[in-house]
Amino acid sequence: MSIKLNDLRAPVQDEMRKFEGTFRESLKSNVPLLNRITHYIVKRKGKQMRPLLVFFSARLIGEITERTYRGAGLIELMHTASLVHDDVVDDSNLRRGFFSLNALWKNKIAVLVGDFMLSRVLLLAVRHQDFDLLEKVSDAVQEMSEGELLQIEKARRLDIEEDVYFDIIRQKTASLLKACCSVGAISAGGTEEEVQALATFGEKMGLAFQIKDDLFDYQSTNETGKPTMLDIQERKMTLPIIHTLKKCTSKEKRFVISTIKNHNTNKTRIAEVIGIVNKYDGITYAQNKLELLQDEALKILHSFPDSEKRKSLENMLTFVLNRNN
Repeated sequence: MSIKLNDLRAPVQDEMRKFEGTFRESLKSNVPLLNRITHYIVKRKGKQMRPLLVFFSARLIGEITERTYRGAGLIELMHTASLVHDDVVDDSNLRRGFFSLNALWKNKIAVLVGDFMLSRVLLLAVRHQDFDLLEKVSDAVQEMSEGELLQIEKARRLDIEEDVYFDIIRQKTASLLKACCSVGAISAGGTEEEVQALATFGEKMGLAFQIKDDLFDYQSTNETGKPTMLDIQERKMTLPIIHTLKKCTSKEKRFVISTIKNHNTNKTRIAEVIGIVNKYDGITYAQNKLELLQDEALKILHSFPDSEKRKSLENMLTFVLNRNN
């Protein structure tokens, strides 16, 4: 089932419009340079899936409140700060098809802008005494940082087992979607059981989301008709590779690891790696894991009464797992 972004946003389009205005206001400063940079950030906004998830979670539990808007702001500020810092860490010059902040204003300014946004997270929460929301966002920041460091540590030796892989993506990716659902549910007055159920839903969606990203590497691009295999070039161990290394021969394993470690831009060797992954059904294995997580997430949602509000979260799950980029 194909769902368009505008259709997905329709149930909360007025709320999202209001949120975008309050988010812009939260970035205003007395420093002209900072205002120019934050204006650039707002202008190149993405799909805003995370604040959308906050609003959908709140609606499922009760009513969208002013705390929901603040919770969505905390999430978006923290997420944007993490992207700014990630671009510096990864020395990336592009983000969503636009120049990254570090490409335009250099690393020092980019890091300071990210720090400014994190300070806004703290101030927004403390001034309104939203300590319960701040706790969920802070948990996500800690997990995202730990996940990144764990991945860096394991990338040096390329010794990631499947359980470690899931630890990494649970921290790096799923923790933030878990926080979105928790924050939304808390802001609407959810019970402890309701908050936990939606948190688990968000985590499972986040895990499936990352596996979907893994699978993009094996899709042909419009420009070349060949898979990009960017994860191999960045020495990232994804689920199709991890499964393949567990099943293949010792000779094939040495070849795959050597390619990732020492020849990750060699197109001929990368093509051979793809062949080995296909031979051991690495892509199918990852797709099956994704579908299992999707089913588990839906089962959690179906513990809530059937309604249009529940349908919004079901549609969001479908949207993020059927996306093309």
